[in-house]
Amino acid sequence: MKRVLTYGTFDLLHYGHIRLLKRAKALGDYLIVALSTEEFNEIKGKKTYHNYETRKEMLEAIRYVDLVIPEENWEQKINDIEKYQVDVVVMGSDWAGSDKFNYLDDYCEMVYLDRTDGISTSKIKSDLKLQAPINGVDQIPTSKDDKKQKAS
Repeated sequence: MKRVLTYGTFDLLHYGHIRLLKRAKALGDYLIVALSTEEFNEIKGKKTYHNYETRKEMLEAIRYVDLVIPEENWEQKINDIEKYQVDVVVMGSDWAGSDKFNYLDDYCEMVYLDRTDGISTSKIKSDLKLQAPINGVDQIPTSKDDKKQKAS
């Protein structure tokens, strides 16, 4: 059995995340996702919309994901690889060419996958801030008809 491991925050789950998880799973038989905890995200300077348990539950519902474990610090990667007998670690292509994860080459294969163009959690957060609330309540269209109605 070929085991694949990836790391991330996976907040505001979107099709870019699903695409990444699908491609990661295609590299092996068993996909492990190390999900950043709130405490670790704080260290990284990130704030999530959903708490760890909610993000974990969403990931566990995705058919490509076999196991979700907590990511609590930068240094845990070698321990994760050994504990879960990982063959491949998947990272975003924005890390390709960096020497940040070169030390993992001695433990497993490293694969860098391209991110999906046009979507990111940061973009979603930014786009949602552009939509003004109506009567103090955020109004997010739920269909094309709603969008047309709100535009008129």
